[in-house]
Amino acid sequence: MHRTIGAFAEEHGVQTPAVEVELADSARFALQRIDPEPGYGMVTLHVHTADSDEPDALIVPLGSIRRIELRKTPEERVGFGFSARP
Repeated sequence: MHRTIGAFAEEHGVQTPAVEVELADSARFALQRIDPEPGYGMVTLHVHTADSDEPDALIVPLGSIRRIELRKTPEERVGFGFSARP
């Protein structure tokens, strides 16, 4: 997934694309990054929080991810976007 996001960013000339995930319960989150841990069919979603009531990270089963959206974002929006692993 990181390669796909990196290729999208390169193709569109952006350093930090906006990545949003929609879960099976229709909840939507803007992602900072996604980690393959803890494994066993689960991943950790690190989300941008606009509200103190939102979690900083979610551990979800892969099957609960309905879709992932990639968008170009203006470079001025520092601090918002997806951090691809080096």
